[in-house]
Amino acid sequence: MLVGLVGAPNKGKSTIFSAMTTNEVAIADYPFTTINPNLGIAYATKKCVHGEFNVQCRARNSLCTNGIRMFPINMIDVAGLVEGAHEGKGMGNQFLNDLSAADAIIVVADASGRTDSNGNKGSGFDPIADVEIVKGEIVEWLAGILDKHMNMIARRDDGAEAIYEVLASFKVTKEQIEVASSKASLLLNKPVWSQNDTKHFSKELLKISKPYIVAANKYDIQDPQTQKNIDSLKSKFGNEIVIPCSGAIEFALRKAAKQELIDYVPGSRDFKWIKDDPSKERMEALKYMQNFVKTKGTNIQDLINSTVFGLLDNITVYPVEDENKYTDHFGNVLPDAILIKRGSTALQLAEKIHTNLAKGMLYAVDARTKKRLAKDYVLKDDDVIKIVSAAK
Repeated sequence: MLVGLVGAPNKGKSTIFSAMTTNEVAIADYPFTTINPNLGIAYATKKCVHGEFNVQCRARNSLCTNGIRMFPINMIDVAGLVEGAHEGKGMGNQFLNDLSAADAIIVVADASGRTDSNGNKGSGFDPIADVEIVKGEIVEWLAGILDKHMNMIARRDDGAEAIYEVLASFKVTKEQIEVASSKASLLLNKPVWSQNDTKHFSKELLKISKPYIVAANKYDIQDPQTQKNIDSLKSKFGNEIVIPCSGAIEFALRKAAKQELIDYVPGSRDFKWIKDDPSKERMEALKYMQNFVKTKGTNIQDLINSTVFGLLDNITVYPVEDENKYTDHFGNVLPDAILIKRGSTALQLAEKIHTNLAKGMLYAVDARTKKRLAKDYVLKDDDVIKIVSAAK
């Protein structure tokens, strides 16, 4: 899974990336701090099932700390964009190409309204524009790719296959192309589309293949306008899509924890002091941040979790070989926790584990009830499942 962080310059995008991944990338108070994409690992979190079974898991494909399972998520922080990027302005199409393989996009907006669409300082700017520009540029970029190939696509009886070939690196499926064309009321048999048609199709395809969530960053800035801007963002894009957050405070807390000044668990609403910082100024800053997380929280962990479990609609399933001891072949307890789309079947889980396991699959077993499950059984969140297969 790959999640892309994107936004106009100077919105705090790289700070959020650093807070999520603890990768210390270039952060500065000027546009285009990020030139080349930054790559890192963030962790989506949820309660591990081992407590329910009174066992201690031995996590293998993820981490488990204090009963919280942590799922590694690939993150990419791409170069900031300005309006007209698809025409070569700012960093041009570089950021768009870097987003090709993303499964979802986090759009970073400045909730304080203190930077314009080019990243210049000021006041009274509308963060809705931060989001609309990003969405518009990605649509224009995708539509531009299709426009360049439309003569070839129009000659094909199977337009969906032709578009799929053109967008081979864009991480879309033929089914998604067919759904998007249907929603846009466009034919796929020797399609002759106008530029408006390709834009309409691109909007629909992006909704399916590259869903977005909004990080309303800098909500720690104490100004009545900040809350008004957040309310406007939620009214425009929806409460579940807009996550108010503070990348700067989360990053500072994680750095302080790394330096063993505090004991801070990402996403928690407090931290414990380990030792005082020799700098009085920094101590006062940490006390301010402690009060902030108690009352509001930085919401950076919520941003990750909302993307993985909400926006992408993943559930967690624990495959085991011994349904009585909840172990794998080597006796490891609940070693793997797999993220899989809600609505997936036991057979699709087997396919995700190994193709041979799926080919020889006979049935599954629910480790809780010990009941046999059909291959088309629809998985539930936190299922513990044994796959029985003829494959060795």
